[in-house]
Amino acid sequence: MAGFSWYLSEGFQVIIEKSREAKCSLKDVQLRFLCPDDLEEVRSLCRDWFPIEYPQSWYEDITSSERFFALAAVYKCQIIGLIVAEIKPYLKLNAEDRGILSRWFASKDTLVAYILSLGVARSFRRSGVATMLLDVLIGQLAGPAPRPPHDHRVKAIFLHVLTTNQEAILFYEKRRFRLHSFLPYYYSIKGRCKDGFTYVYYVNGGHAPWGLYDYVKYVAQAAWRGGGLYPWLWAKLRTALTIAWHSESKMTWSATKVMP
Repeated sequence: MAGFSWYLSEGFQVIIEKSREAKCSLKDVQLRFLCPDDLEEVRSLCRDWFPIEYPQSWYEDITSSERFFALAAVYKCQIIGLIVAEIKPYLKLNAEDRGILSRWFASKDTLVAYILSLGVARSFRRSGVATMLLDVLIGQLAGPAPRPPHDHRVKAIFLHVLTTNQEAILFYEKRRFRLHSFLPYYYSIKGRCKDGFTYVYYVNGGHAPWGLYDYVKYVAQAAWRGGGLYPWLWAKLRTALTIAWHSESKMTWSATKVMP
């Protein structure tokens, strides 16, 4: 298990992972947030790692805007890994992503984190760098003391992935991301349409819309906590009858009051 320590270096908040294992050189890997000076290096890496061509404005945003969680893994003064996530209000999501949370979370205070990219240099893959980056993101948004301004308002971390990218799919599934939806023709890569998946990791009490199974499970758990099914049902029935009796009595009293 690795431990993290925080310090400030050249004005940027940095994490050093102190690995107890000898695998790779994680003990020498530093994590720091991106800055404008990283723009050209990040653009060169993304062009090598990803099949999608990002516009210049995207690189400017992730290296300077505070709405992005853009973290770089640095080894010997060079960026070897990168995770970029955008923190945004749930109500401002695109239509295809609105269903990742139950309608109970549909408020202006609910936030979600959208992972735009996660990549590692080829010679450092399968060494724990990607896991380290993802763990820090989750820890920042869902740890025991999340850092402001997000607090515990982030209810889900989600991403889109090509259906053909089996390596990435297995990576996220191993880390408890759940398949949420299939997105036909979601990507346009070199003029060709490609299908995608949406994967979600729920945090801070967030959850997907409930189906019949979830409601049955909730009722069964509530009944069990109440000492059994029959006592629970009787208590619910008694409450319903009491409410109905009071409502009927109120209506009768109102009708008597308005009689000439």
